[in-house]
Amino acid sequence: MKRRNPPITMTTRINMIKYLKLNSHHPIQRILTSTFFALLFLIITQTANAQFGTLSPQAKVSLVTVGPGQELYSGFGHSVLWIYDPIAGLDNAYSYGSFSFQTGNFYVKFLRGTLPYTISVAPLTLEAPYWQAENRFIKEQVLNLSPSQKQKLYNYLETNHLPQNREYQYKFFYDNCSTRLSDALKAAAGDSLTFPGYTKDTLSFRQWIDKYAYKQKPWSDFGMDLAIGAPSDEIATPAQATFLPDNLSSAFADSRIKINGQTLPLVAETRDLFVATPAEKGFEVTPMIFFWALAALVLAYTFYQSKKETVNFTFDKILFTIVGLVGWLILLLWFGTNHGVTTWNYDILWAFPFWLPLIWFISKDKKPAWFQFVLIFYAILLMASTANLVKHNFVVIPILLILITRVYYINNSLSKIPQKG
Repeated sequence: MKRRNPPITMTTRINMIKYLKLNSHHPIQRILTSTFFALLFLIITQTANAQFGTLSPQAKVSLVTVGPGQELYSGFGHSVLWIYDPIAGLDNAYSYGSFSFQTGNFYVKFLRGTLPYTISVAPLTLEAPYWQAENRFIKEQVLNLSPSQKQKLYNYLETNHLPQNREYQYKFFYDNCSTRLSDALKAAAGDSLTFPGYTKDTLSFRQWIDKYAYKQKPWSDFGMDLAIGAPSDEIATPAQATFLPDNLSSAFADSRIKINGQTLPLVAETRDLFVATPAEKGFEVTPMIFFWALAALVLAYTFYQSKKETVNFTFDKILFTIVGLVGWLILLLWFGTNHGVTTWNYDILWAFPFWLPLIWFISKDKKPAWFQFVLIFYAILLMASTANLVKHNFVVIPILLILITRVYYINNSLSKIPQKG
């Protein structure tokens, strides 16, 4: 709908308020001042309603929660606010989880945490079949809102959807497609809303991720645990815990709202729009299985080399090159990105980045004089890294065992190598 009234700028409002405050001593002027503010509020409200349209009394506002998908970006579920008005012909599902692959330097921005996300609007009748095809549950919670609260929420969302307002800086834990919906509701309901957040569990951000990914997507969970640092080990507040759609849904169910002096549950009705079929999961080689199996092979291979008294560092050059690459990736995420949760990553202790290139300075024919000190220093780092075992649900134990075993082998082999440099 086209705008019917010209916008009242913030500067204009401030100037009018200043003028009235300076000239409101006379009783008649006070009456005029009160009348002015009432008219000003009415004009602002009517301007917004004229711009975006007025909802009918039959309008319905719902929080729609979608279950986790198979892809990493959908693995924690999704939330949208759905405004349905059969009289106005409105079927708008507002989502803050949209991004465009057409964005310039997409992959660079994605890795650095600077990829802009946007609010998007689409009919739920078109969105729902897509989620159903992915076998993701769809749950609707109809919200108890007064007509004025519905209108304010609609105006808020439509204002956010204006081209100049759509983009925002996405932060997975702190500002995402789920947390933005509670912000919208608070803006529309104001002090009439009592929103406790998610209060059923007290977990860190990392523990919340594990709850969704450790068993369902163990390799994704391992990768995320490897990438994120100490900030993710902070305990999430009840409000912060709503960064997960399921937690937001629970928080909405526990919330209360005041309408016409009466306090009511925020959620008037809960309906299942689609029930997902339980997926059967077969055998999967998890990180725990893989690294323990690798540790057993490395122990056997090291025992064989020690028994034969052979000096061969081919495996070590491959192993510690990979370790070094992981270390450099951690440093890149720590200092070169804007994710906010990849700093202070103590995996840098065992994933010592300088193994690449240091490991290539040694061979069965030569050893630098300083290499022994590198091994001693790294042994200290490995001992320090044992304090961080819980981070990876103990998957790091076989990794440390592999590294300790090969450091032991390299150290014992040094005496058999001529020293050069």
